[in-house]
Amino acid sequence: MFNRSRLTVARQRAGLTMKELAAKTGIEPRTVTGYEAGEYLPSDDVAKKLARTLGFPLSFFLSDDVDIPRAEGVSFRSMSKMTARQRDGAIAAGAIAFLMSDWLDSEFDLPASVVPDMREDTPQSAAAGLRDFWGIGNRPIKNMVHLLELKGVRVFSLGEDGKEVDAFSVWRGQRPYAFLNSQKSAERSRFDAAHELGHLVLHKHAAPNGLEAEKQANEFAAAFLMPEAPLRAVGRITGLPKVVELKRAWSVSVAAMTYRLHELGLVSKWTYQQLFMEISRRGWRTDEPTPMRREQSQVWKKVLDDLRQNGAGLERISAILSVPESEAVKLLFGLVTVGVPSTPNALTTPRRGNLRLVK
Repeated sequence: MFNRSRLTVARQRAGLTMKELAAKTGIEPRTVTGYEAGEYLPSDDVAKKLARTLGFPLSFFLSDDVDIPRAEGVSFRSMSKMTARQRDGAIAAGAIAFLMSDWLDSEFDLPASVVPDMREDTPQSAAAGLRDFWGIGNRPIKNMVHLLELKGVRVFSLGEDGKEVDAFSVWRGQRPYAFLNSQKSAERSRFDAAHELGHLVLHKHAAPNGLEAEKQANEFAAAFLMPEAPLRAVGRITGLPKVVELKRAWSVSVAAMTYRLHELGLVSKWTYQQLFMEISRRGWRTDEPTPMRREQSQVWKKVLDDLRQNGAGLERISAILSVPESEAVKLLFGLVTVGVPSTPNALTTPRRGNLRLVK
């Protein structure tokens, strides 16, 4: 039976309104509304036309309901910059990520979530408490994506056109998810990952929207990536070379480190202003000095390596889930190198295995 929830996901991924989809398929707008409302079903011919227009295989629309993230439970970094079309498209990407995540659970044994509910804490105390809980202490975090995956967070990318769609996160049952914008610098994407972790621990049982929630997540990210004690041990900062040295040591942007040092009172207001003027003059608000390498996913690298060893690749997952391979690629863009299978054969039998993740 034609599935209305899957029609909504495919339409939103195509960036179309119901009226625009109707115009492209030559049917009445009220008819498309009726399909998505479940009032009636399209004929076989219309179903095929809808599938062709949206770029999804017909089989995608003939499967069970797809789980779509609830808009009120999704934390977007910047709602003001997004159009409703972009927001809906990003949420629909989350629905496809859920399908990929469910497939992952059916094939491999992966870590359960150990992301605690810390809504009673301040952002700073939550950051320090989570570092203690995860046994990180005050050490620099080598790789945020690896850390999140090790602690049970499913990490995906947002391969959307434009930077208006920032990072977002969401809880789905007991499994947390983080979606990162793949068009940002590695340092900024890393801060986004910490920001979304802040939402996950601070706002699990609340709608994580609004300026106050974003401020809290920012404060958490700064404290989590740049803990107070080791920075205070450095003493007061008077020049940009030391800031750049610290930014390299803690793998953050030079702007984030400057802001954090000022927040902790380790640079004066005048020095802070001078530092930012110099950072802007050098173009370091967008391009970092000695930029770090983009962090990649352990989970999806191991999964794709496993598939390739069996003569398959991402196209196998795409076929199993009946989603366009391009949609799967967008969710992994920048997080992993999506290669071509070595042989034309594909996996034909289900398997389960352990993916060993390391810190």
